[in-house]
Amino acid sequence: MENETVKADYPLLSGIDSPADLRRLPVDELPKVCAELRSFLINSLASHPGHFASSMGAVELTVALHYVFNTPYDRIVWDVGHQAYGHKLLTGRRDRFETNRTLGGLSGFPNPKESEYDTFTAGHASNSISAALGMAVASSLRKDVPPRHVVAVIGDASISGGLAFEGLNNAANSNSNLLIILNDNDMSIDRPVGSLNTYLAHLTASKAYNNLRYRFSRFLRRHKLVTDSGKGMIMRFNNSLKSLLTKQQNIFEGLNIRYFGPFDGHDLQTVVSVLEDIKDLPGPRILHLRTIKGKGYEPAEKDPSTWHAPGRFDVGTGEILKDGAGRPPKYQQVFGDTLVELARSNDRIVGVTAAMLSGTSMNRLQQAFPERTFDVGISEGHAVTFAGGLAKEGMKPYVAIYSSFMQRAFDHIIHDVAIEGLPVVFCLDRAGLVGEDGATHHGVFDLSYLRAIPGMTIASPRNLDYLRHLMLTAQDFDGPIAIRYPRGRAEESVKEPMRTLPIGKGEKLRDGNDIAVLSTGPIASEVTEAIKRAEKGLDIRVAHYDMIFVKPLDAEIVSEIAEKGCPVITVEDGISEGGLGSAVTEMLSDLGSAQHIRRLGVPDRFIAQGTPAQLHHLCGFDADGIFQAIKESYIKTQTDSTPTE
Repeated sequence: MENETVKADYPLLSGIDSPADLRRLPVDELPKVCAELRSFLINSLASHPGHFASSMGAVELTVALHYVFNTPYDRIVWDVGHQAYGHKLLTGRRDRFETNRTLGGLSGFPNPKESEYDTFTAGHASNSISAALGMAVASSLRKDVPPRHVVAVIGDASISGGLAFEGLNNAANSNSNLLIILNDNDMSIDRPVGSLNTYLAHLTASKAYNNLRYRFSRFLRRHKLVTDSGKGMIMRFNNSLKSLLTKQQNIFEGLNIRYFGPFDGHDLQTVVSVLEDIKDLPGPRILHLRTIKGKGYEPAEKDPSTWHAPGRFDVGTGEILKDGAGRPPKYQQVFGDTLVELARSNDRIVGVTAAMLSGTSMNRLQQAFPERTFDVGISEGHAVTFAGGLAKEGMKPYVAIYSSFMQRAFDHIIHDVAIEGLPVVFCLDRAGLVGEDGATHHGVFDLSYLRAIPGMTIASPRNLDYLRHLMLTAQDFDGPIAIRYPRGRAEESVKEPMRTLPIGKGEKLRDGNDIAVLSTGPIASEVTEAIKRAEKGLDIRVAHYDMIFVKPLDAEIVSEIAEKGCPVITVEDGISEGGLGSAVTEMLSDLGSAQHIRRLGVPDRFIAQGTPAQLHHLCGFDADGIFQAIKESYIKTQTDSTPTE
């Protein structure tokens, strides 16, 4: 947006270049700031898509936090970061916001490399409490800097994750100045009952009450009338008494953590007042705020799931602008439809996902077979072990989790599935460079971390037909198998009936003796284009093998390549260390081959956001990069074979 337009349409927001500017405003101006933030987000995200509903619901909370706390010295740790767009607008990134999630632009998530206000990486859920507790403990230990406040902002879905509960358990035994804000915008943790609940919520958050409570606690400790264990008993008694009086319970009952709320998270003046009252209290505290996803935009309020990340939309009508008409389906859609097809003829097939029913299209199985579909919430480790238990008792679980999220379950894959050789099918959605969500979401490590696991079978389809073939193959496979496939649409629709593929066998797509290119997954189409250009421009014959299985690797294909003795190029949409290229290099070495090998893939660094096409080009394995590698390898071969005087 042009600066003059911003000033005219957003008179308050245009003057806020940092939270210090926000804190100069009188508190009664803050609701106007919230209104301008929402308007800015709606107009910007309509044409520059991003995460919508969560950030709309967290506007008042964001304003209150930056108004009450001395950021960036005081730390705000966002969980996931879907809710942090308003935070970006208030912390000096307003004029660059339209570059959000684009190559060279702003990250779609809080990123410490981008701003000092982004205190911790926030792409995967449930890490905020642990990270914030570490910061709070460090603040109490350091004597060279003044104390700082530390706030963790976590949503009701994220707090269900195992890491969040581990952090809560540790925080309960700490005296550090940690404030945990539960942004409850979906799950009903407890239900307020009548005016007494409201009265007690305000009473227990008031400064007068807490000063009296603190002085009484100090008196008991000074006279050795209460120990640390006794303090915990008193805390639990206090929470139980509140539950008795209000005729309600909450999940924090029994924890040695002060609990305040629930409060209306859109009542800005109340949120500011409560934060002012409790921010200096010693020890860990939980402030429970109820908010509405999509707040301020009616279509998003009515359907927050669809409006989580809706893409482009018409501001006036609320119509989401679809661009998929007449195009091939997405990989996830074919996965979902195929799983239903398989489940109709096999009543032992079950589906497991971790809070990604629609994201993985597992919701299609849920619609057809709700009793055989399990969404376990943001608990990837549990999802894998749960699937192991299902498999142990004769079921055939297909576990659909994004590749980058499956990283969180690495030990569970080894300990709870692979050691026993259980027949669990890991369906790794969003494998490879996923695009605009950036470094925290790229699914580029799965080939490397899964290859290291004994007994693991790993495959990747080059198109939709082969996704279906692999899903059918996995149905009768007696052991753990991972099928990785990318985000987004395929290049062509389904053409073939399903068939079973031989485990560990690849396919020769093109023969040639000058160069051999081995690929895995849909990147095969880029290889095909590069080979056409190379054969036309360089007058050479290039062989192309779709390996399909990265583990076990097709030994016959690798032996054939070794016999040819030509340069070898491997191509994979994943980290180049430890993946397909490494597997081929190791096998050729074992065969005693000294062939020149060029490994194309994601380099040994974290890749920022951009479109998949831009990132493939950046990493050198689009058609241009593959053609260049073929050309350089061929020229090197010619140079090496030229006799010298």
